[in-house]
Amino acid sequence: MSDEIQQPVFQIQRVYLKDLSLEQPNSPAIFLEQDAPTIEVAVDVGAETLAEGIFESTVTVTVTAKIKDKVAFLVEGKQAGIFEARNIPDEQLDPLLGIGCPNIIYPYLRSNIADAITRAGFPPVHLAEINFEVFYQQRVQAMSEQKQAENGASELIMPDGSAATIN
Repeated sequence: MSDEIQQPVFQIQRVYLKDLSLEQPNSPAIFLEQDAPTIEVAVDVGAETLAEGIFESTVTVTVTAKIKDKVAFLVEGKQAGIFEARNIPDEQLDPLLGIGCPNIIYPYLRSNIADAITRAGFPPVHLAEINFEVFYQQRVQAMSEQKQAENGASELIMPDGSAATIN
């Protein structure tokens, strides 16, 4: 029996809103402004092991809206999910936690962010879809470059043969 290959298991245990904050430092005066706000969006993802085969994945989004040089609102939300992932090869587990899990929880976060902004008295901001695979690849690349920089490397040879200097 011990020689049998265990079937991979991937299940959602729970999806929940872990953190949500809203700031309107210039209200109510900001509501009298006629100009449309500029919107900045920052995204981050994370994952941690909770127990053997149980992981928490998080997506954090910060939306900052400014009218001229004044902040209209700042909303930060962190959506999380608890996932069971067992018998998954190590080389597949990291992408699962960095791509698959964020794809599952991000739609909940988009809805919560839009709701918070609307409840604050502003027109809703509908966040764009995110390609978490590209986002993951960029993070892996950045971590690789940082590790090489810490090891004293000053030049990185790219796959196309060009060289990139690491600061």
